[in-house]
Amino acid sequence: MGRPPLSSRLTPFVTTIFAEMSALAVRTGSINLGQGFPDTDGPAEVAEAAVRAIREGRGNQYPPGPGIPELRHAVAEHQRRWYGLEWDPESEVLVTAGATEAVAAALLALLEPGDEVIALEPYYDSYAAGIAMAGARRVPVTLRPDTGAGAGAPAYRLDLDELRAAVTPATRLILLNSPHNPTGTVLDRTELEAVAALARERDLLVVTDEVYEHLVFDGAHIPLATLPGMRERTVSISSAGKSYSFTGWKVGWVTAPAPLVAAVRTAKQYLTYVSAGPFQYAVAEALALPDAYLTGLRADLLRKRDLLAAGLAEAGLRVFRPAGTYFITADITPLGEKDGVAYCMSLPERCGVVAVPTQVFYDDPDAGRSIVRFAFCKKDEVLTEAVRRLKEGRSA
Repeated sequence: MGRPPLSSRLTPFVTTIFAEMSALAVRTGSINLGQGFPDTDGPAEVAEAAVRAIREGRGNQYPPGPGIPELRHAVAEHQRRWYGLEWDPESEVLVTAGATEAVAAALLALLEPGDEVIALEPYYDSYAAGIAMAGARRVPVTLRPDTGAGAGAPAYRLDLDELRAAVTPATRLILLNSPHNPTGTVLDRTELEAVAALARERDLLVVTDEVYEHLVFDGAHIPLATLPGMRERTVSISSAGKSYSFTGWKVGWVTAPAPLVAAVRTAKQYLTYVSAGPFQYAVAEALALPDAYLTGLRADLLRKRDLLAAGLAEAGLRVFRPAGTYFITADITPLGEKDGVAYCMSLPERCGVVAVPTQVFYDDPDAGRSIVRFAFCKKDEVLTEAVRRLKEGRSA
């Protein structure tokens, strides 16, 4: 064959860092603090709802393309109850195979080849792949650690001047992730209002990935769609995986005005068509749980965040405290290390812990070369043991 089988657009994305590091964890028997999935399941009553749906034959065959009515109504009610956003469950809510598919479908639907997409870096790796598959061009705006921030200050902030400078006549949309993976930044109202003003002024669409919406420890999550003039130009995305600890079910959703949902649905129907039938019924019940469930989950993760943050600091890393998500980023230069990839590849053999180098989430790897990411959505005893190993590995 004269030409390689893989499209040149996808050549940089042959494998994900998460798959690589999780495989390394299995191969070495290490504690996996790399990939962001809990090591405990979500509420038992939600799991039982899935079993009940299977036994009753609900969702075992193709569910409706936009998602089962029960879940679409539950999503609409969730948005109304938490944020005061009103969405028509018939035309303004779309169920997807997780948020990853929702992002991909949105990009494929809304972009033309040559369009520019502004994305905050470091970014979740599927963003870059989705933009490439759409034939568009990624324009990064970098979140940088604030080395002068005090212990209680957020570590990363959005440079609003850099954001404005990134917009060109070719810009079609902004891809926004808050709470932000991997940095744990939660964009504040000033930052979001600046994004909204720019979108209105330059007639841009915004796709927002809000999967960590309920995992905010400092500050508050403010959906961009709640700001003046943004409902009609925002595609909001979330999922049940992070908030309800069933990441393997892959149930996500899109809320947006009907024309935008119709566009995303057009692309989505040729990706998976439908998915996760019985789990959709269970997630509908999860979204109706009392607020106390999410309050308890957030409190538990806050405690885990502080446990791991303290342990990483004691192990000699410079820790950037996250305001939300599952993740902590830390600088390895105090350990005498300079390269996050080399550090993470050697860590399992040295002390039996897996982390993820964040430089792979940057267009300019030097911007994050010494920063690594650890997940704290694990049992206390797992985090404690990981910290012990890191401390021992430092002194070895």
